[in-house]
Amino acid sequence: MAETKNKGDIAEAIVIAESLKRGYKVALPFGEDWRFDLIVLRHNNLERVQCKYTESDGNVIIVMCRSANNWSTIKYTSDDIDWIAVYDKTTNQCYFIPSNILGKVGRSMIKLRLTRPKNNQVKNIFWARDFTDW
Repeated sequence: MAETKNKGDIAEAIVIAESLKRGYKVALPFGEDWRFDLIVLRHNNLERVQCKYTESDGNVIIVMCRSANNWSTIKYTSDDIDWIAVYDKTTNQCYFIPSNILGKVGRSMIKLRLTRPKNNQVKNIFWARDFTDW
């Protein structure tokens, strides 16, 4: 199995486990041509979840908000998904990013800060700790 696919499977499994621990129900879409990996029944709403795997450097978690195939790269948008759930191996934690941050045109990536930036920037920072609740 390709390493990238294996990491994606690990992320999906951990996000499923985290969803179940929180009392949510999980369904898996049939087939490979979906823009999301999971359907989660959360607070009586069906929500589309795209799972991602990453390994942060301990300071910043980089979340790729796109998928690629042999022909193109496609950014996820709020029309495609409701959440990006990212598993960070370094912190051994899941982070849940609502799709409204992606907007209608999408983003290539989102950076979640674990530590304060060296330049002391405070504006326009997404703190990882703000994305642990779901």
